[in-house]
Amino acid sequence: MRAVYVGLRWRVLRAAVAEDGMSTAEYAIGTIAAAAFGAVLYGVVTGDSIVNALTKIIDRALNTTV
Repeated sequence: MRAVYVGLRWRVLRAAVAEDGMSTAEYAIGTIAAAAFGAVLYGVVTGDSIVNALTKIIDRALNTTV
């Protein structure tokens, strides 16, 4: 998942820097792709497995003895 994010981030940064020759359709496709990626990321982060994992980490941190 991290490799996909890094690759997508690199492509977005490269596209943002090299704007010569881009058309409105390409901007629209890029916007749709970014929105879809955001929706997938939101679904992953708000999923039960992530929430449970974060809850366990916080509970473990609060219940440790010093």
